[in-house]
Amino acid sequence: MSKFKEQFKKEITKKLTERLNVKNPMGVPRLVKIVVNESTKDFLADKKNLEKAAEDLVLITGQKPKVARARVSVATFKLRKGDEIGLVVTLRGARMYDFFEKIVKIVLPRVRDFSGIAPNAFDGRGNLSIGFTENTVFPEIDSGKVDRVRSLQVTIITNAGDNERARVLLEEMGMRFKK
Repeated sequence: MSKFKEQFKKEITKKLTERLNVKNPMGVPRLVKIVVNESTKDFLADKKNLEKAAEDLVLITGQKPKVARARVSVATFKLRKGDEIGLVVTLRGARMYDFFEKIVKIVLPRVRDFSGIAPNAFDGRGNLSIGFTENTVFPEIDSGKVDRVRSLQVTIITNAGDNERARVLLEEMGMRFKK
């Protein structure tokens, strides 16, 4: 079990029970999963772009990505049903907590002009989406060896149910929000 997961169970859960006025610690909101997506039109042009992006995602997440395929054809985008258009990684358990800790303590402070996550980045049910315009903010990616800067989307899914409870959860876990 990761250190951050143990810290969540021992310390953060106690703080959340007090802050949210929850009597039973099992009623405290928790992280369910973290989904990392990467998609670009370059995947259609050349198969090597998809392979290089997959290698980067393996370095970033520590898990092999699943290839996402197009569900429908769109003629204006020269997209056919079944084309490989994206990569998806779903993190759960100890890997999820380790990845969250890495985002909060290492990646977000490396983002240029970062002043906090926008409070309207939530979806209404307590899930947070963060977009990174360049993957070089992750320490595993060597910026000298990058052939192309790729963007990726990180979605943090909680069982909070609403945005306010999710914001409190993520604040207690170390995430900074704009005031």
